[in-house]
Amino acid sequence: MALTFDDGPDPRWTPQVLALLAQHHAKATFCEVGPLAQSYPYLTKAIVAGGNRLCDHSVHHDEQQSRKPVEYNIHEIVDAKREITNAAGDGAKLMYYRAPGGDWSPTIRAIAGANHLQPLGWSDDANDWRRPGVDGILRNINHDLRPGAIILMHDGGGDRSQTVQALARLLDQLDAQGYSYGFPV
Repeated sequence: MALTFDDGPDPRWTPQVLALLAQHHAKATFCEVGPLAQSYPYLTKAIVAGGNRLCDHSVHHDEQQSRKPVEYNIHEIVDAKREITNAAGDGAKLMYYRAPGGDWSPTIRAIAGANHLQPLGWSDDANDWRRPGVDGILRNINHDLRPGAIILMHDGGGDRSQTVQALARLLDQLDAQGYSYGFPV
């Protein structure tokens, strides 16, 4: 299964997520907002140093990006890729682009592909951004949990205390169930 975290990096929540992943020898993909990566390059570097992968999640996290002109979409994808790559340092590579809110279009897919970024979706949404409580997050995940799942969670974009608590319990559960952690394919 693949764990993914969106909307960071965040100086409060990302280190807690990274610590939990390290405790469980788990790896994840972090879908970063370009200016946040630029503001907190030490977190982007820590993500990479932990053996995790990076994903471009745009400049402005515009969930209506597909309704905007081509030039705007190019800016959102290409400039975020540059900001995240610069924050990560030498040798770091972005492999994916995740459209904010899953707002995909043929144009967005084409721009991502032209920039060597695979479109990254999800199959299992924690809906943690709604803050439904720790049990609610776990219910959301377990509803669609299966081998090969791509789980969407968040390490940025607001109060992620429930997410961090749910992740601790989820990793214990996944370990007990014999899951291994990989990257999206």
